[in-house]
Amino acid sequence: QVQLVESGGGSVQAGGSLRLSCAAAGPPASRAQVAWFRQAPGKQREGVAFIALADRATEYSDSVQGRFTLSQDNSGDTVYLQMNNLKPEDTAIYYCTARPRESSSWSLAVTYSYWGQGTQVTVSS
Repeated sequence: QVQLVESGGGSVQAGGSLRLSCAAAGPPASRAQVAWFRQAPGKQREGVAFIALADRATEYSDSVQGRFTLSQDNSGDTVYLQMNNLKPEDTAIYYCTARPRESSSWSLAVTYSYWGQGTQVTVSS
């Protein structure tokens, strides 16, 4: 069983930065791919960023490309989402999620087996 724990959310002004962390435990093969999703009030959950831990390949949504950066520690047990130049529209609950290695689109929430509890990010103008 995989467990994911997010931290690092908070409130910032537009243009500011935050770094979210996702600490994972459980069989590495079950969490070979890690993604961050977010959900704003009244909106669908959307994929923000993705990393394949084996080769550190990353993907980003168009809305965060160039502003958000994913990284991982050497063990692959912690994934970081560095968020720069934050905008009010980035306000949402951010969720860390993981799945075994597979080829389906990284932004499909239904393909992920494990989810963290979420962390709130609020960006004020």
